[in-house]
Amino acid sequence: MSTPDTSGSAVIPADNPYVTIVLPCYNEQDHVIDEVERICAAMDSSGYTYELLAVDDCSTDETLARLREAAPRFPHMRIKAFHRNGGSGTVRRIGSQEARGEIVVWTDADMTYPNERIPELVEILDKDPTVDQVVGARTTEEGSHKFLRVPAKWFIRKVAERLAGQKIPDLNSGLRAFRKSVAKPYLRLLPPGFSCVTTITLAFLSNQHDVYYLPIEYAKRAGKSKFGFVSDAYRYILQVLRMIMYFNPLKVLMPPALWLVGIGFFKGVFDVVTHRTIYLTSNTIVIFISGLLIGSLALLADLIVRSRSE
Repeated sequence: MSTPDTSGSAVIPADNPYVTIVLPCYNEQDHVIDEVERICAAMDSSGYTYELLAVDDCSTDETLARLREAAPRFPHMRIKAFHRNGGSGTVRRIGSQEARGEIVVWTDADMTYPNERIPELVEILDKDPTVDQVVGARTTEEGSHKFLRVPAKWFIRKVAERLAGQKIPDLNSGLRAFRKSVAKPYLRLLPPGFSCVTTITLAFLSNQHDVYYLPIEYAKRAGKSKFGFVSDAYRYILQVLRMIMYFNPLKVLMPPALWLVGIGFFKGVFDVVTHRTIYLTSNTIVIFISGLLIGSLALLADLIVRSRSE
């Protein structure tokens, strides 16, 4: 495994970078070059060999033109242009699949994340082989709809922690670094939207890959937010449930099954005591059978998961 070279010489040949930074760009014309400069300056001084994969997600402004204009100044930057808007998840999936580096970094081009700290994330992976992903855990919330996002994100995070069985300081941070070899089987699961970051977190946690959380500051974004509170929060919740169902369906289905069976049993006892005969009301039978059906479905889903070859 490579280590930073303080002399500034390349650790790995330039055509085989150690780090690939995937940078989704969508209508970021006013600050995208500032972000590129910040990332490249940090990586140049780190000693790690790298490539910056700037992906224009079919911007309607001058983002792509400004990237191409600035390209000669940044020899480590590759530009990829989508012909239709695919969403940040699609950008990150394709960028990760095309990454040439062993370490893949995700971040944003909206000036919110401290991208000058990217080498710190890489260094943690470089020095500790037991860690497979490093997440920049935000200590503040500066996004749009702040008063709605904070409680909503807290609730979604607590649901994810409950289902994953682990503490998750930041479920959907956009700044993270991970080993490409570990993430490769899960890249096909990434949805096209913002919930891709939730997906990669839960995929690692559900498969016992160690995730390290590095506290970071989070700045107010430059430009207009693309986050829709209602639609994206709904997708986050669905994605949490989908990912846990994909890897550990018993966590989702067995608790309600046991509750229904238990309620049906005690309701049956109540019916017998009340009517002083072996008599069960229709709702008692429905509750009890529903619990059995959901429990059977949970066991069948778990059998499919465990027999599935990745």
